[in-house]
Amino acid sequence: MRGPGLCGGCDWQHATLEAQRALKASVVAEQLSRLAGITRDVLVEEVPGAKDGLGWRTRVQFAATREGVLGFRKHRSHDIQPVEACLIAHPSVEEVGVETHTWRNSMGVEVIASSGGEHAVVIAPKPRSSVAVPPLEAPASILVNQGKGRSEPRHGSGMLHEQVGDRVFQVTGSGFWQVHPGAAETLLDAVLSYAAPEPGEWALDLYCGVGLFAAGLAEAVGPSGAVFGVENEAAAVRDARANLRDLPWAQVERGRVEDALDRFEIERADLVVVDPPRSGLGREVVTRIASLEASRLVYVSCDPATLARDLAWFAELGYGLADLRAFDAFPMTHHVECVALLVR
Repeated sequence: MRGPGLCGGCDWQHATLEAQRALKASVVAEQLSRLAGITRDVLVEEVPGAKDGLGWRTRVQFAATREGVLGFRKHRSHDIQPVEACLIAHPSVEEVGVETHTWRNSMGVEVIASSGGEHAVVIAPKPRSSVAVPPLEAPASILVNQGKGRSEPRHGSGMLHEQVGDRVFQVTGSGFWQVHPGAAETLLDAVLSYAAPEPGEWALDLYCGVGLFAAGLAEAVGPSGAVFGVENEAAAVRDARANLRDLPWAQVERGRVEDALDRFEIERADLVVVDPPRSGLGREVVTRIASLEASRLVYVSCDPATLARDLAWFAELGYGLADLRAFDAFPMTHHVECVALLVR
């Protein structure tokens, strides 16, 4: 449970799901009004796969005490509250049973459960230390966190597989993937509905990760069209290229978006999809994307404040907010996922 002196993870666990979604809707609406001058009613939609808002998180990061006992940071504290189980962790995460063991010389342990039925445990060792892996309750690949988003397999391949519709995506280790089991398909459907890609169109997928949106766009534009993806994480680029190998008109290149568009001389696009980190796009990238003169932009955001800020900058460059959907992809927390459609 959460509260003063207890686990600080689920900051809205005290409210009903209906109240949580109403609060999130008000936050999104307030940020749009205050930062972008947009007045809009917002409805936060349920994402399938989280009965009662519990048992949904398929990737859980535990912190470790000095003795190697796993838990979570306490409410408004750096101290660690040991736990025996996590209420929002997916049952497949709890199957591994990492909380029942001591992980000496570890700063933390991440447990990942894929929709393909695989498990992975990613260990963050203390500097110049090694961590002995205790016997686990379920088979799992073991990886060691090398820092800067890199992890090296110690046991098993560390390759996970996630199914969305009829397509299976490979994700290496702790590479980015939605933590809610229903979020990837829900967001893909929302993105494609807004993007409305047509055969023969030229689409960009910026911050494309392992290629979730790029695959959907490529299937829609067909071989007479093209999809160009940009991603800065090397492992994600490798995964994306593998995931899109049956769609040769989809290309993924590594780089920072603000550099890659110039380096590859991208001057136009029919449509653009962006899914930036929490920090958002920033003015430089907003300006560069607007210069492509795409007829529609689809913006996926996990932070209403940076989304609203960027929408204000897009408005200055001739792109207005045509529609927006918000999704409760993180029940029991204040986080909310938004998908916005911008048109010229």
